[in-house]
Amino acid sequence: MVPEEVYAELDRRLAPVDAARLAAYPGERPARQPVHTCYVPADAVVPGLARHWGTTALAALDEHGLPDLGLDPALVEEVLPRVRAKLAAEPIEDLRVDAEDGYRGSPDAEDDDVARAAEALAGDRRDGAAPPSVGIRAKSLEGPTRRRGVRSLDLFLGRLVESHGAENAPLPLRSIVTLPKVTDVEQVRAFLPVLDALEAAHGVRLDLELQIETPQAVLGAGGTATAARMVHAAGSRLIGLHYGTYDYSASLGIAAAHQSSDHPAADFAKQVLQVAVAGTGAHAVDGSTNVLPVGDRQHVHAAWRLHAGLVRRALERGFYQGWDLHPAQLVTRYTATYAFFRSALPAATGRLAAYLDRSAGGVLDEPATARALAAVVLRGLDCGAVDDTEVCAMGGPQRSDLDKLAGRRPGDS
Repeated sequence: MVPEEVYAELDRRLAPVDAARLAAYPGERPARQPVHTCYVPADAVVPGLARHWGTTALAALDEHGLPDLGLDPALVEEVLPRVRAKLAAEPIEDLRVDAEDGYRGSPDAEDDDVARAAEALAGDRRDGAAPPSVGIRAKSLEGPTRRRGVRSLDLFLGRLVESHGAENAPLPLRSIVTLPKVTDVEQVRAFLPVLDALEAAHGVRLDLELQIETPQAVLGAGGTATAARMVHAAGSRLIGLHYGTYDYSASLGIAAAHQSSDHPAADFAKQVLQVAVAGTGAHAVDGSTNVLPVGDRQHVHAAWRLHAGLVRRALERGFYQGWDLHPAQLVTRYTATYAFFRSALPAATGRLAAYLDRSAGGVLDEPATARALAAVVLRGLDCGAVDDTEVCAMGGPQRSDLDKLAGRRPGDS
C-alpha cells in the first residue's frame, strides 16, 4: 500500500502546477469565432457597409455564376441557398476598420476618416445592420507611428460610444483592437496599459488581436517562439493571432509572384501560431489573398477558384477564420466554408453518438478527438452551415452537450 503521505506530497507539489496550467490554458471561449475578418479602409467605411457588401456579393454571383470550385457539385447546389441567405442576412461576421496598411488617406485626413467610420458603425449598430463583431486596426507601436496609432484608437472608440448613445444598448460596448507588425513581447506588455486607459476613458470593453507579420514575431533572437510568449503576456484579452501574408512573405525575401497563404514559409509560421494559441482560448487566423474577383467573368472565376481553394485548405488544417478584402470574396468564403462543415457533419455526429454510447461499435475515439468533433459541429452551427434540427436528426448531441464536449468554458470571456 502506498502511504497516504506520498499522495499528500504529490498533491502538494503538483497542485500549483495544475493551477498554473489551468490559468494559462483555460480552454475555448463560449462566444463563436467568426469565419472571417473583413478589412475595410477607414475612408471607405460608410453607413450600411455590411448590407452593401452582401448586395455586391449576390450581384457578382448572379452576374457570373459559380465556376467549378473543385467541390462536389451536389454539395455546392445544396449549400447555395444557404449562402444566398447568409449574404442577405449577415454577410460580414467580423469587420475591421483599417487605419493601417489598407488606409490610403493623408495623415491630415486620418482623424476625420476614423471618426466618420466610427459614426457609420454606431449608426449601423442602432439600426441592427452592423456585423456581430467590429473593431479597428490602428498603426503599429513602432516609433514613427506609435502616437498616431494610439490617437486613432482614442478617436475611434470615443466617437463610437458617443454616436451609439447609452440609451440604445447596455454599455460597455465591446470592440476589437488589432495591433499590427508586432515584433517584441515588450510591445504587447506596453500596450496593455494603453488598452486599460482606453477602456476607462470611453467605457468600452476591448479584446486584442496581434498581427504576426514579421519573422521576429515567430522566432526570436534567443531561439524561442516569440508568438507563444506574446500570447501569455497578453493574457485573457487576447482573442487571436492573425497571420499577415504579404508583409511576412516579403520580409523573408519571397518574390511577389509566390507570396501566398499556402506557401511553405506561410505554413511554418501559421503552425507556430497554431501551437502557440492551443488551449488558451485565442485562435490562429489565416491571412488573405490579394487576387480579387473583379473584372470579366474569366478573371472573377479564376479568383473564386483560388480563394475557395485557399479557404478549403485552411479549414482542413484547422484555421477556421481568414481575411476577406472584397465583397465578392464572400461568395467563395461561404460556399467553401458551408461545404466543408456540411460534408463533415455525418461522420462527426455519428462518432459523437458512439462516443457518448460506449456500448456502440465502430471507432473508439479518445476524449480529445470527441472535443475536436464537437467543435467542428458547433462551428458549423455558429456560421449557419447546418441547423440544430439536422444535428439531432443525424443522432448528434444537443447543443448544450456539444458545448461540454468541446470544452467551451461557461460565461462571458
